[in-house]
Amino acid sequence: MKNLIVNADDLGWTEGVNRGIADAFRIGIVTSTSMLANGAAFAGGLEIARQAPGLGLGVHLNLSDGAPVADRETVTSLLNDEGEFAGGPESLFLKQVRRGLVLREVEMEWDAQIQKVRDAGIEPTHLDGHKHVHMLPGLFEIALRLAKRHSIGAIRIALEESSLRTALASGKKQRSGVVMKQGVQARGLKLLARDAREQAERAGIAAADYFCGIAQTGELTQEGLKKFLKSLPEGTTELMCHPGYADAALKKTATRLQDSRQAELEILTDTGVRNLVASQGIRLIDYGFVTQEA
Repeated sequence: MKNLIVNADDLGWTEGVNRGIADAFRIGIVTSTSMLANGAAFAGGLEIARQAPGLGLGVHLNLSDGAPVADRETVTSLLNDEGEFAGGPESLFLKQVRRGLVLREVEMEWDAQIQKVRDAGIEPTHLDGHKHVHMLPGLFEIALRLAKRHSIGAIRIALEESSLRTALASGKKQRSGVVMKQGVQARGLKLLARDAREQAERAGIAAADYFCGIAQTGELTQEGLKKFLKSLPEGTTELMCHPGYADAALKKTATRLQDSRQAELEILTDTGVRNLVASQGIRLIDYGFVTQEA
């Protein structure tokens, strides 16, 4: 059986992103989303989740953008001079190598993020990471430990399947430099986290069999998605995506994913794409199904 999780990252980023994710679920192929507990539109994201029965909802563990959920005084190694997260996984990795990142504080902050979602009445289907930070050595073990602590049965293993990445790369409207850079990042994650699947299995935490979406972040094309769907292997695959509406609030944020979110929304809700999913016999699921099958 070909199972597909289509997970929309960044629920809670802005209200426009929230609405886009809701529409991608309601009239498109999105089946799952992951929430930024420290997002400016967290409350609106909760309303989206409550009004969308059947939409899987995970926690998007974050160390890169916005303010912490835990008390600032307790997680100082994670913050800049303004008391906010700053920097992607590369800078965090370098900070970790230089022993400037306190893992105890990472665990404290991520625990607070998960607890905030649970306190709102949501039982998360899975954990994943904003900019895949949860895949860094030492941090993945923390994510697994927190999944066990909070009875969360699944985690994203953000190691791209090469053949699926090649299929998804189809299309003429992509910026080759961006795709190449993100492809290098995807390969770097494979080197840093090559034992992640075995670690998750030992911890009793489920995962999809395959994952794709890093190299094409912000560069998704309809042609590429259709070829991806036709190339889907047996088992369970997760496709990461970032749909949304480019509202004024989004324009004010640092994310480079602006107009691309609306372009992805149009692709994910396209009638031809939805028909192709049906004709290929693909079953759309969320991480709750993966947990049940484990």
